[in-house]
Amino acid sequence: MSDSKIPGFSETEIWTIQSTVDERFGKEVRLELAETELRLAPEDRVLTPCPAVFWREHGANFVLCKVGETTYRCQFFYRGFEQYGTGRETYDDLAQCVVTLLQVQADHARARAERGPTPQPQAPAPEAGDDRFKPSSSFGRDR
Repeated sequence: MSDSKIPGFSETEIWTIQSTVDERFGKEVRLELAETELRLAPEDRVLTPCPAVFWREHGANFVLCKVGETTYRCQFFYRGFEQYGTGRETYDDLAQCVVTLLQVQADHARARAERGPTPQPQAPAPEAGDDRFKPSSSFGRDR
C-alpha cells in the first residue's frame, strides 16, 4: 500500500459523473462529495481515506469512490443489509464505472419490482403473560 494521499475528484471527473447520472434519470441529480475509509487490498490492516461521490435516486443510494489516481470502486444500496456491487472490484475508466453501476442498479430494480418487495425481518410478537418485552426497572440485574 502506498502512503501517498489519493487525489480528490477533478472538475472533469465530477462533470463525467454528473452528466451520466443526469442523463440516466432524466433530471439534475444532486451529487454530494464525501470521504470514505476503505481497505484498498484484502491484506491491508489500515483503512485508507478515499474521496467519494454519493447520490440518492429512485430509492437507491449510490457511492463511487476514488481509490487511486485513475482507479474507482462503486456500489449501490437500499438499506445497510442490501448492498450491491457490479461484479467488478475496480475500474480504470470512470465513465465505464458510472454506466455499469447505473445499468446494474436499473436491472436490479426491474427484477426487484417483478418479484415484489423484500420481506422485512420482524421481531416475534410477545405472548400473553410474557414480560420479557416490558420495560423493567431492574435493567442489568438478575430477576
